[in-house]
Amino acid sequence: MSLSDEDLRIASEQAAVLASALPFLRRYAGDTIVVKYGGHAMGDPKLAEAFGHDVALLKLVGVNPVVVHGGGPQINTMLDRLDIKSSFVDGLRITDAAMVDVIEMVLSGSVNKQVAALINQAGALAVGISGKDGNMIRATRLTRTVRDPDSHIERALDLGFVGEPSHIDTRVLYALSGSGVIPVIAPVGIGDDGQTYNINADTAAGAVAGALNATRLLMLTDVPGVLDENRQLIPELSAEEARRGIASGMISGGMIPKVETCLQAVQAGARAAVILDGRVPHACLLELFTSAGPGTLIRGA
Repeated sequence: MSLSDEDLRIASEQAAVLASALPFLRRYAGDTIVVKYGGHAMGDPKLAEAFGHDVALLKLVGVNPVVVHGGGPQINTMLDRLDIKSSFVDGLRITDAAMVDVIEMVLSGSVNKQVAALINQAGALAVGISGKDGNMIRATRLTRTVRDPDSHIERALDLGFVGEPSHIDTRVLYALSGSGVIPVIAPVGIGDDGQTYNINADTAAGAVAGALNATRLLMLTDVPGVLDENRQLIPELSAEEARRGIASGMISGGMIPKVETCLQAVQAGARAAVILDGRVPHACLLELFTSAGPGTLIRGA
């Protein structure tokens, strides 16, 4: 069967794309890439399907992806169904004993298995786990203080069972990756006393990336990346430039904790972290396998 001129043109373009990706495939072969999955990319069915295919492709071309997912909207839906009210401080959900059980059920149950299924359906092998499995994410209670605007007196906030990683045991992750399996992690940790903690997914992903000395931490968000004073995307920042951006106010609002997570990850051992727009189809592949990375890369040095 002979190809039409149009079919031949399309095939040639596809071959050219593959050829142009070869240097990038070599660069990341055998490397660990941690992907924080959440936001719009998680809620849109087409983007979710594309994400599953992209992660599967990473594994099939010799990269070792590790996925850490969020699930805020799904938690909200379940809490509403159970008539449990939520409140937030600095983006952190105040978590009492009843709520932490619901959060674990949603994150470690339905959401975790759905994300793993996306990757499995794309032809790779993914296994959903939580940070409690193998004591992988050891956590301590997160503390926050607020300053009264009138008296300027600081007081401690009781966030309940909101935690932050204190130690990442990488043995389970290396065992899975070394067996050809993609770990998909729900951000639930465990304290020394056996208490379950709800951990922010960005924070968990940054801690995992640092502990694994990942080549990249890819943070899928609902924004293009870090913008300058003229609202233009900044392609790359050093750690020092990122800190100056926070101090000057150029980096503000909800972008601050994301940049701080990237800084913590590179300080702990990750080579670089990238804040990506998860609303862009195939954002992870564009960042890794083309010269036109769509986000903001933050380097440790």
